[in-house]
Amino acid sequence: MTENPVARFQEWFREAEQAGVEVPEAMALATADADGAPSARMVLLKGADEDGFVFYSGYVSRKAGELDQNPRAALVFYWRPLGKQVRVEGTVDRVSEAESAEYFATRPRGSQLAAWASQQSSPLASRQELERRYAELEREYEGREVPLPPHWGGYRLRPETIEFWEHRENRLHDRIRYTRAREGWKVERLAP
Repeated sequence: MTENPVARFQEWFREAEQAGVEVPEAMALATADADGAPSARMVLLKGADEDGFVFYSGYVSRKAGELDQNPRAALVFYWRPLGKQVRVEGTVDRVSEAESAEYFATRPRGSQLAAWASQQSSPLASRQELERRYAELEREYEGREVPLPPHWGGYRLRPETIEFWEHRENRLHDRIRYTRAREGWKVERLAP
């Protein structure tokens, strides 16, 4: 068993990719507002390294508002075909504008325009309103690069706890929890 939970996560993630798990980067992101009221949604992992787990969103979304009020969050990856789950808990902060711009430039053009068209989580009068705004942006940026919107960018969850769960017969599942310590990680096996 590796002493480095990020390396272990990367191994499991590669295994999920190689096994053909559909959208292995899909993860549940749980946040809570200042009063502790929780909410969760699926987002896509865009990077995982020693610095943390990166995802992108609109900065006017519900999740963004909750992260502004309470930067503590949790992620859950579940790869059913492998019988594996990873839970990550920690503190979230925004990535740099340069890092957001670098990633934004790699997105499909349609996704770039959609980031401008959508004021994520804001009420819409109709679907046509969104489609009209998208069409306006297509015309505005025709033949030009689409710049990073000021209301869109990345977040990095810096892990404090990472738990690996693996299915075993008779519900005697393996659970290994890594907790960040002063130097390195404390590793514990938990009862299923």
